[in-house]
Amino acid sequence: MKSILFGIALIMAVSVNAQSKVDSLIKFEKNAWAFGKVKQNTPVTYEFKFTNPGKAPIIIESAVAECGCTTPIYPKKPIMKGKTGTIKVTYDAKNAGSFTKKVTIKLVNVPETKILTITGEVVAAK
Repeated sequence: MKSILFGIALIMAVSVNAQSKVDSLIKFEKNAWAFGKVKQNTPVTYEFKFTNPGKAPIIIESAVAECGCTTPIYPKKPIMKGKTGTIKVTYDAKNAGSFTKKVTIKLVNVPETKILTITGEVVAAK
């Protein structure tokens, strides 16, 4: 039993440490956005603002959505120390119902990733 608890504690410590590494290189104002109710067939967009708090430029290698209904657009050029940028995430609200979509952000030469989340509920257009 002690070995199981130790294993769980170790996994949690590694996860927190990995997240801290990414968070020390790119700082988002918000990690999640709730659109609330969205009219069906009306795309919605949110811009996740971030800052480079580090001492060196960062480059976003990729921003990948978990499905084709969500499209992230991210800066392709290096973000210099102290500068800001945005990752624009658009959800194509074709299907009625609640949604939770994740976008995985990967920085060049950083094995850990950052997750951004959008949520909402698509309601039938009147």
